Order: sequence, then structure tokens, then C-alpha cells
Amino acid sequence: MASLVGRSLVKNARRALLVNARRCYAEEKQIYDTRDHATGKEKMELEAIAAGNEDPFDMRVFKRGPGTKDNPNLIPSYLEKRMIGCICEEDSTVINWMWLHRGDPRRCQCGHWFKLVDAKPL
Repeated sequence: MASLVGRSLVKNARRALLVNARRCYAEEKQIYDTRDHATGKEKMELEAIAAGNEDPFDMRVFKRGPGTKDNPNLIPSYLEKRMIGCICEEDSTVINWMWLHRGDPRRCQCGHWFKLVDAKPL
């Protein structure tokens, strides 16, 4: 019985000592900024967000305008072509995907027109 009490006292004392030691070390460390560790596209994205561009990869959803041939929906792009998806009806579960090429407007199956315009590069 005495050995059980002795073991439990030693175990509790050891646990308390380790917990206090962990707390002591935790207070000295600081949390670093994620931009210091980021590389590649992640770093470019974080820098663009810090500069004020909330959507650096241009992934936002565009609301359709009139979409006529004379006044098409303008889609910004950095390249000569871009793939877009058109949700033709509000209740539709299917997205109609198509390639837009710079210069000529393109008509979707639902009748809306789209055209690529120059976007400001990152």
C-alpha cells in the first residue's frame, strides 16, 4: 500500500513539473506570420491580398448583364483564351462550359453572349 501511495505522489509531482515547464517555454515563443513561411503561389496570393486584391486568382462569380450581341457580358482575362461556365437557368444543376477567345464574342446555348477583355496583370 505504501508503494502505491509513493508511486502516485511521484507521478503527480513529475506531471506538475512537466506541465509547468511546458508553460514556461510556451510563453517565450511567438507565433510567426504565415507570409514568412509561404512560398510560390501561396505567397503570391497572400501578398496580393495584403495589397488589397481580395480575389487574386479571379475566381469570383460574375452576375450576368443583358448579354446581347451588341452588349455582351465582359469577362476579364490575362491570357488569349479562358474557359467559363454558364449556369443558364437559375434552378439548373448543369454548368455549360465553353472557351472564350479574345476578340470575338461567343454565344452560350441559353442565348447569352460573352466577350473577353484585358485584365490588369498581377
